Amino acid sequence: MYDIVVIGAGIIGCSIARVLSKYQLKIVLIEKEPDVADCTTKANSAIIHAGYDAKPGTLKAKLNVLGNMAFDELCADLDVQFKRIGSLVVAFNDDEIQTLNKLREQGEKNGVSDLKIFNQDEVRRVEPNISNDVKAALYAPTCGIVGPWELAVAMAENAADNGVEILLNTKIEDMIKASDGYLLLTNTRKIHTKYVINCAGLHADEINNMVAAPSFHIMPRRGEYNIMDKYVGGLVNTVIFQCPSNLGKGVLVSPTVHGNLLIGPNSEDINEKDNFETTKEGLKCILETASRSIKWMPAGSVITAFTGLRARCERDDFIIEEAPDAAGFINVAGIESPGLTAAPAIAVYVENLLGEMRVKMIKKHEYLQTRRHVVRFNELSNNQKQMIIRQDSRYGKVICRCETITEGEIVDAIHRNVGARTLDGVKRRVRPGSGRCQGGFCSPRVMEIIARELGIDITKVVKDHPESYILTKQTKDTDMCGYENSKFMTKEYVTSASGI
Repeated sequence: MYDIVVIGAGIIGCSIARVLSKYQLKIVLIEKEPDVADCTTKANSAIIHAGYDAKPGTLKAKLNVLGNMAFDELCADLDVQFKRIGSLVVAFNDDEIQTLNKLREQGEKNGVSDLKIFNQDEVRRVEPNISNDVKAALYAPTCGIVGPWELAVAMAENAADNGVEILLNTKIEDMIKASDGYLLLTNTRKIHTKYVINCAGLHADEINNMVAAPSFHIMPRRGEYNIMDKYVGGLVNTVIFQCPSNLGKGVLVSPTVHGNLLIGPNSEDINEKDNFETTKEGLKCILETASRSIKWMPAGSVITAFTGLRARCERDDFIIEEAPDAAGFINVAGIESPGLTAAPAIAVYVENLLGEMRVKMIKKHEYLQTRRHVVRFNELSNNQKQMIIRQDSRYGKVICRCETITEGEIVDAIHRNVGARTLDGVKRRVRPGSGRCQGGFCSPRVMEIIARELGIDITKVVKDHPESYILTKQTKDTDMCGYENSKFMTKEYVTSASGI
């Protein structure tokens, strides 16, 4: 019997699980995907928003600002890279300048500090490469950038360090009300719990409808992005937005926390909750739209593209409440932008909600607020590199040349709590395959390390999902000159169509 089941291991579920792990509660975090942060969290703008664009009085407005304020301490505790670089909302005409003034007034009502309207000269001092068509901009210094999947992984790891059980590849097939809570029927086992926290993102309405009357509907909104090479990562210094519309905050141009340049997203309402396709038309649209913001758009520097889905609902606000007809069942739903920013505050909100529901919450005597340091070899000084190589020679073996990721970092990512089990799992944690060649050279070596460390055959190493096989079978043994049955053998494999 569990005290609490958290459904969904995206940024929201992981944040809630971490905050609740400080109490003497038996908690399990359930995720249908093979890894945490494997859906909406892995595909978004990675922006920590200041909080000026949410309607005053909404949960979005309140939790955005509170969440933003928490990020410096949170990321320091979890050893996650975070940079407070500020943002500009640019205006191209007088009407849009009026929009900037409205956004500033709205932000001040929400409690956002130090908002300023910059004229042309002030904008250009901050952003020398800004378009000559920009007339003014709203400057918000509290905006920041982060790695959303790295933050979610760190939260899950810290929660596991504090005793939270994490079940991956576990899909809820049905849920039954019981006299003392809920019985969850999954594809792997039955789970009995007193309380349920529904953070299922795009599928939160389906989970709600298993035990409660339909009260909201999740409508996916698709957004496409381009990632550009690091040699253009310094093209802008801040997050540059255009004036928002009824479809969202619009196409942005932003540095990433790892030094790349990100542009996107467009915005398209779709019906399918699993449609992560990128389209020629969509990617062309974001390139053309982003080109309005800066003088030169380096379209030839794109190294990859991706699509994310936002879980919006008709209420146009976050839903964080106990279902009125299902006692002990809490919905945390409709968490679209600024959900990443609000995640720390959403977790505290749920913590307080549980207290109001008179859940017995006794703090642990030993709670780990921080997680073990992550070695980022490429960021070390030469002396630090030499020292760590003397301690562990695997840090002296570079596996990913684009990002300078070592074998030591990959092995550490595999063996931590909530460690990587797939090629993409390693990529999200320590970035091999994230550079210019997108894994063209390092992926086979990463696969060998995963197979070795997990004690499995290399053909069992998948890209992400259980069916995404990369290698299907061995064809023959050859030596380095191509002679079969030699003393010095390598293996040749057939590559799966679903592989790289």
